[in-house]
Amino acid sequence: MNLDIEGVRKFHGHSCPGLTIGIRAAELALREIGPHAADEEVVAIVETDNCSVDAIQYLTGCTFGKGNLIYRDYGKNAYTFIRRSDGRTLRIALRPDVLGAHDDEREQLFRKVLEGTATEEEQARSAILRAQQVDDMLAMPLEALFDIQDIDPVIPEKARIHGSMICTGCGEKVMETRVRLLGGHPYCIPCFETRDRRIQGHF
Repeated sequence: MNLDIEGVRKFHGHSCPGLTIGIRAAELALREIGPHAADEEVVAIVETDNCSVDAIQYLTGCTFGKGNLIYRDYGKNAYTFIRRSDGRTLRIALRPDVLGAHDDEREQLFRKVLEGTATEEEQARSAILRAQQVDDMLAMPLEALFDIQDIDPVIPEKARIHGSMICTGCGEKVMETRVRLLGGHPYCIPCFETRDRRIQGHF
């Protein structure tokens, strides 16, 4: 399968192991669920908000804007893809044993890079190890990289377009399903929370 990996990297801004996880997850989804999502035919449910999700959006066509990319804050490299036409549902989870050699060294060096304490030599070594990790992950068979499960479908509703109301606090439009009522007046969530804290005497 020919994937626009360079396009993904440009879209995301850089190459990294996290993005590569998303590239391979999208590759598996495209192989098993089908090609680029036309409108909302394919739904992706992602259990992380890390770099991998950019690859999934770019390659599968599942996006927040269309409403067929759903985020669940579980902190897992796990992704569920649903084909609406027949309910085919696939959950893909990164195997915990796939990161390869140099795990301890790579993680220690990367931590130092993030903390700003790595020397130039350590930064260079970290970059080499992470690039090698990316290459290793791109070369691995998909079945060795992920645990793959066919699961019973729970198909989310298609995205709906809702009306808007004017927030009493800031005067901005807010989707009616997100409005909070206070004293019979509509408020957006930030204004509601601010006024509610004042009423409760927190400031």
